[in-house]
Formats: sequence, structure tokens, C-alpha cells
Amino acid sequence: MSANYEVRGNVAVITLDNPPVNGLGLDTRKGITDGLDKAQADAAVKAIVITGAGKAFSGGADIREFGSPKAVAEPNLLSVILAVEASSKPVVAAIHSVCMGGGLELALGCHYRVAASGTQVALPEVKLGLIPGAGGTQRLPRVLGIENALNMIVTGEPVKSELLAKAPGQKLFDQLVDGDVLDAAIAFAQQKADVRPLPLVRNMKAEHPNADAYFQFARNTVGAMSRNFPAPLKCVDAIAAAIDKKFDDGMRFEREIFTALMFTPESKALRHAFVAERATSKIPDVPADTPVRDIKKVAVIGAGTMGGGIAMNFLNAGIPVTILEMKQEALDKGLGIIGKNYEAQVKKGKLKQDKYEQRMALLSTTLNYADLKDADLVIEAVFEDIGVKEQVFKTLDEVMKPGAILASNTSTLDVNKIAAFTKRPQDVIGMHFFSPANVMKLLEVIRGEKTAKDVLATVMQLGKKIKKTTVVSGVCDGFIGNRMIEQYSRQAGFLLEEGCTPQQVDKAIEKFGFAMGPFRMGDLAGNDVGWYIRKRRYQEKPNMRYSKTADLLCEMGRFGQKTQAGWYDYVPGKRDAIPSQVVVEMIEKHRKELGVTPRKISDDEIVHRLVYAMVNEGAKIVEEGIALRASDIDMVYLTGYGFPLHRGGPMCYADTVGLFNVVQAMKRFARNPLDDAEFWQPAPLLAKLAAEGKSFS
Repeated sequence: MSANYEVRGNVAVITLDNPPVNGLGLDTRKGITDGLDKAQADAAVKAIVITGAGKAFSGGADIREFGSPKAVAEPNLLSVILAVEASSKPVVAAIHSVCMGGGLELALGCHYRVAASGTQVALPEVKLGLIPGAGGTQRLPRVLGIENALNMIVTGEPVKSELLAKAPGQKLFDQLVDGDVLDAAIAFAQQKADVRPLPLVRNMKAEHPNADAYFQFARNTVGAMSRNFPAPLKCVDAIAAAIDKKFDDGMRFEREIFTALMFTPESKALRHAFVAERATSKIPDVPADTPVRDIKKVAVIGAGTMGGGIAMNFLNAGIPVTILEMKQEALDKGLGIIGKNYEAQVKKGKLKQDKYEQRMALLSTTLNYADLKDADLVIEAVFEDIGVKEQVFKTLDEVMKPGAILASNTSTLDVNKIAAFTKRPQDVIGMHFFSPANVMKLLEVIRGEKTAKDVLATVMQLGKKIKKTTVVSGVCDGFIGNRMIEQYSRQAGFLLEEGCTPQQVDKAIEKFGFAMGPFRMGDLAGNDVGWYIRKRRYQEKPNMRYSKTADLLCEMGRFGQKTQAGWYDYVPGKRDAIPSQVVVEMIEKHRKELGVTPRKISDDEIVHRLVYAMVNEGAKIVEEGIALRASDIDMVYLTGYGFPLHRGGPMCYADTVGLFNVVQAMKRFARNPLDDAEFWQPAPLLAKLAAEGKSFS
């Protein structure tokens, strides 16, 4: 049983005990109702307190039961709350630490609520594409007022208990305490033991002086901010029902909306991402209790944009960093950029001046490798060339102390080769940050053949400390993200040869939900980066075909925003991408040289060729064991490449479309004489799953 029962004096205490956040799984729900029954049957018990063990009252639904019969088995949460309300003895919620989702709905079903200061309170269901489904939209407006409740429910963001306690006319908390909340709740329960009638939130009125105008304003505002997600607007509708309908009718309306949203692709995508993010840390052969190395000092090789951004992650976490460069000028420039980044945060009010000064005080610089000898972790962020990496790692091998972790920020190169430059390959790992490294959430962790398990465990734990989503990749050219994006970029090039303009391709993929299309992305990253990689490909993979348009663009010196000219034209100091007639003429000339008559290409074809190219490569990556699971690929793309969250990532999107339909589309693409027919042969895993009617998930 995931709930404990004890009697203290004349008060029964039911303690939710389902680590880590006392999720309201089936056993926990049964424990609550069994405890209520015991208390009702015991004449010596005059009142009941419900609380949570450990560091939470309750975080809501138990994610381990998502999608299983247990999630809806009786007693479901609605039934539990009805049992609490029906208790003939007062029930007091002793709320502390975390009170979210179903946990808050349970507390709202209690007759009274005593809360500890500092408790994080939230109804975050909207972040899963849902609305609260156990009375949250009907009860919270009755105790907090319409506007406060709507703000909490629509954003899903947690609010501190002491802030809520200050809301005018609030009836959410009967008492706010700084000391032991359980002792306070027991004392409060004893005071209320003989008070009748027992107060119920359902009997309170939800009111607003100008409801119609307010809800119209709310719908206009929320609709503009949530265009790809239906749940926020449905939250508004459900809260409006708290005023317009009787309580039980409002509850039915809430449940209808909740159930309908469960089946929307947007909610499925958000729930998939929620579970997938938590799965990334699970490595089958590296147990959670694997000992980790102590990381107290970090060194970064390279003070450029990437090196500086990497350093900021550790400074933000309070870890001292030493940056090494070859020239003082480069160090000074890098240090200046870090300072400016922090100063910008201070000006925007996102960082306090004293915090800025503390972080900068943790930063030191050097021109001498010997000054890095005491670092526990060193991350190389130098030019993407195997010869340059070899020099760096041979030097690090000589100067770093035994047990130090040697990491490379390489985005495509062979980590096993890099490890072989040292006499300690077990200590070498890839830590691929994404630019800007101090902003982007993704950290691709590359596990080499000889990387020690404790090194991997240490880096995964460190990733959490610096607030990254860490995804493990095996060694291959480009790892997970860049290996897949190469196929996406190849298709974008073929589309130009067949009749598209860069802006048509970008608009189609941005309409699909990407933050930026492939050509605007190339201009931002620098088209010369891709050119450098393609030149290597021409030697290593002579049979892989690329459109020549990107090479022709670079031969014109159009490297992107940094040269004010790429696939688009740019005005100095502005980021607006202006369609370029010069580029259009270059593409048209190239088509004529190929003997291609341009055709009209639909947005659907553009999107599906780009996305399914990633899906097919992703299937190969899973089959080869480069990615541990398909959902890891989705996390790479959601957090590192701007894939639309409401689509759930490329593999989740393919599941939503249906793998049979994906394969059928690929067969059509393979018949296109201007495309790469060999590439469009479905990966064996994709073909197998499609034939069996299964999905990646």
C-alpha cells in the first residue's frame, strides 16, 4: 500500500508514500480510501489529516501508470475526492513542498487546508495538452477568484503558497505555517473536530463582476499565445463554466473537455515529450546508483562563441571554470562576450548584479595548459578538424591529473579516434553542446567504445546540474542530431533543383511549426560550416549525392548572416531575411545546366520529404543502437533543432501519421528521378514496424 495510516490522539493521519513525489497511483488512491474507511469506523477518531511523506504533498498523477488500465481503475481520483467530501469527520490537507495537479485537486476536496510556506502549488495539466480533470477548473476559481485561478490553470506555472495566501479574499488556505505543517494540521483538525456543517468548496460561489467581458478578453489573449495548442482555450471554457453552470454540471463539462483533449495529437505529443524527457537518463547497463566522479573544477579549451557559452553553463551552476586560449587577444574577446551576455541579463532584470559578480569571480583564464592540471573535467571546443583535436588531446593526456574526464564538443567527428589519441580512452567522452550553448537545452553525450561507466554516469548527472536535457548517443558520423539533419538538408537542396525557392521551402516547414526553415537556419549557422562537411563527405562517401546549389552559394562567398549574404540578403544590424534575386538566378541557371524543367511542389510534399528523411535515418540510428530509444531522438530534435513541440518530435510525428503511411510516401519519393531513390528505401526497422502495424513508441 502506498499510503500509511496512524492515529495521533484523536486524529487519524493518512500519509501518501509513493516516492518520489507521492504520485496518485492506484495503490495510493486505495490507501486513501481505506484510511478514510478506518477513520470513519473508529469512534475514537474525531478528525482526519491527509499529508505526503518526504519532499512532496503530492505531485499529481503517477506517470508510471500513464496509458495503463491502472490510471483509470477505481477508485479513480474523482471517486477519492468524493469519498473525502463525504466524510462525516473533518478532513484537513497538510500541504507542503509540492502540491500539484491531482494533488491540489485532492486538497481542494478536503474540508480544510493547512499549508507550509514555500510550497509550490500548481495545476500544470495544460503542459500535457490537457485541462485539470478532477475538479480543478471548478474548485480553484471558488477559492482563489476567477482571475487568479485562470492565470494558474492556463499557464500551468507553480506559485508559492505564501503568495497565494495574500490573494484578496482567498479561501484556498485556512492556515499558512512556517513550522511543522503536520503538527499544525493536527492541532487545526482538533480545533475543527466538532464544527458542523463541514465546509465544502463545491458549495462556494465563483463570481466575477464583469464575467462576459473578462472571458472574451481571456479568450482573445490566450488564443493569440497558444495557436498550436487547443488546451489553453479549453481551460478558459471550463473555468467559465464554474460561473455559468451548477457545480455538478461544471464537473461533467470539465470531464468532457478533459476526455476529448486526451485524444488530440497535441496532447499525445506533449505527454510523449514529458515521458521521453525522463527516459533519457535511463541507460540499461549503467544503474542509477553507479558511483560518480566529483566535479569541482572545469576547464574549457577555446574562448570562442561555443567555448564561452559552455563555460557559462558551469558558472551558472556555481562551478569554477578556467578557459584556455592560444592568444591573449582571443581570451580577452571571449571574456568580453561572456561579460556582455551577463550584463544583458542584468539589464533585463533576469539576473541580479551580485549574482553576475559571483559568476564572473568563478572564471579564470590562461594561455598555459599546465594551469589546467587540477581540473576534474576539461571540455575541448576548438575547430572541427581531427588534426587539431589530436594535438589538443595529446597535450591534455600529458597534463591532466589521473581520473580527470576529457570531453570533446565535436559535432560530427569520431570520439573513438579522439580517445585513441590518449593513453586513457576510458576517461574520454563527447559532450556536444548546441549553439548558443548557454541557452540551448540539449546536451548530446557521446559514449565511446571504451568510455567508463562512471564517466558516463558523471556526465549525465552533471548535465542535470547545468539544467540540460542529456541524451546519450553512440559513435557515428554526426551522432543523432547532425546525422539526421544532413538528410533533411539534402532533401532541401533537391527541392531547389526541382522547382522550389529557398523561401518556399522555409515557409512550408515554418508553417508546419519549425522555428526556422533549413535555409534560414543555414544562414544563421554559417553556410561555410556545411560546405566544410560536404567537402569531407565527397572524399569519404563519393556515392552520396548532394545538390550543388549549396556549394555554388559558398563559391559566391555567401556564407549567411555573418557576410550579410547567404540564401537571403541581410541588412547590417538586422536579422530580417530578404529574398535574394541573385540566389534565384543562380538556382535557375543550375537547373538549366542539369536540364531540369521546374515543377510546382506542394507544401505537403516539402514537409514530408524533409521530415520523413529524418525519420528514415532515425530508424537506422535506433536499429544500429546509436540511440537507445526512438523517444531519445525526439528529445534531441525538440530541445536542439526547433522541431515543433506540438508534433512531439520526428519519430512521434511518424507514429501519429502512421508508419504504413510514412512508408507509402517514401515509395512515392523513390520514384522521383531527381531524388535519391536508394535513400528512400525504408530502413529495416521502419519497414518491419510498418508491416506489423506497430509504432516506434
